[in-house]
Amino acid sequence: MAKQEDKRIQWKNLRFTPEEFQLLETRFKKTPFRKLSEYMRNVLLEKPVTVNYRDKAMDDVLEEMILLRQELNAIGNNLNQAMRSINSAHGNADTRLWMNLMSIVNSKLEPSISQIKDRMNQYADIWSQKLRAVKA
Repeated sequence: MAKQEDKRIQWKNLRFTPEEFQLLETRFKKTPFRKLSEYMRNVLLEKPVTVNYRDKAMDDVLEEMILLRQELNAIGNNLNQAMRSINSAHGNADTRLWMNLMSIVNSKLEPSISQIKDRMNQYADIWSQKLRAVKA
C-alpha cells in the first residue's frame, strides 16, 4: 500500500483554449505515458519526459501485418471448421472424398501459412529492435 504522503489528495483545475488543449494532446500522444494527468504532472514538476518519435510508415506496415495475421488465422479457423464438419458427417463416399480433398488443401496451405506468419514475426521483431534502438 502507498504511504499517506504518497497519495495525491490536492486537486487543481486547469482551463485551456481549444488550441492549447490540442497542443497538449499532440505532445502527450508522443510520450509513453498512459494518462494525461501523469504527463502533465511530469511537465509541471520539471521531471524528465521521454518523447518517442515513431516512423509513421513503419506503423502503417505493422498495422497491415496485424490485419494480415488476423486474416491468416481466420483462414486457418475456416479450414479447421470445414474438417470438423466433414469428420462429423463420416460414413458415406462423399464424405471420404471431401475429407481427402480437405486434407490435401490443408497440407498445401499449412506450410505456406506458417511461413508467412514466421516472416511477419521476423519483421515485427526487426521493427521492435529499431524502435528500442531509437529510444536508447
